[in-house]
Amino acid sequence: MKLIPSLTALLLLAARTAAFAQAATVAPTPIAAQAPENVAVKNNESIAFIGDSITALGANLPGGYVRLVISGLKANGITATPFPVGIGGQHSTEMLERLERDVLNKKPTWMTLSCGVNDVWHGEKGVPLEAYKTNITALVDQAQAAGVKVMILTATMIGETPGDPNNVKLAGYNEFLRQLAQAKKCPLADLNADMQAAIKPGITGNQLTNDGVHMNPIGNQMMAAGVLRAFGLNEAQLQKARDYWIAMPEIACNVNVQCKLELTLRQYQQLNELAAKENLSVANYLQKAVESLVPPQPASKQ
Repeated sequence: MKLIPSLTALLLLAARTAAFAQAATVAPTPIAAQAPENVAVKNNESIAFIGDSITALGANLPGGYVRLVISGLKANGITATPFPVGIGGQHSTEMLERLERDVLNKKPTWMTLSCGVNDVWHGEKGVPLEAYKTNITALVDQAQAAGVKVMILTATMIGETPGDPNNVKLAGYNEFLRQLAQAKKCPLADLNADMQAAIKPGITGNQLTNDGVHMNPIGNQMMAAGVLRAFGLNEAQLQKARDYWIAMPEIACNVNVQCKLELTLRQYQQLNELAAKENLSVANYLQKAVESLVPPQPASKQ
């Protein structure tokens, strides 16, 4: 069976969880009337998000982490202007080359720096650790010299298996980032540690990513929460952000099974909980559900 119509699949999902019927009617979470003093980002400040395709998608997708950071601040009474400057496939070398054009010329208050996945993942075409250290240090130094506050993000995992050779190699890059953040007095969002902590053992399929690298809705929330936490949000404020995200109707979560489904973030999280009970990823859970409704047809004999 090559394609299950979207309507059939959506009906199946509705049968699987009665909560879907009321998910679209949840009232939006109220926005805080006053900006909290404990958060480093203040009203009317701006944030440049420099990075690779993870950051590019984080800005381009309604549920991407860049947009969630901005809306999470908004939920807590802070209005911030984003300057998303993620470009797919880039290493630390390219980011350093375009720092002035893409970041410093915009004169942001803050810059979040997400870099390291491609430096390792691209192997011989990547950037060795010592050169990476030089590039990242220059990125931070130049931004700080221009009066831009810098937040450093550790690089997220390359595949959701901690023992994968790429992740073993990446550990050295991330340890450098932790040391640099401390030395340069930069807030640190340790997203690699957050990601490893969020991955549950025994689950079949990717839990936080679509392909092992680029974030799915749960992964984008994990990244956004890590950035917001590094900005100083406490757990109550983070929960306010999460409640706000779930109530945002413009956040659509696309899931490819044998068709493409557009779900609300609330629906996606409910599916994630159902899938986890069977030790499956959302995509694998949906595939199993679709096949239980319409079993695969045996190949015809020629």
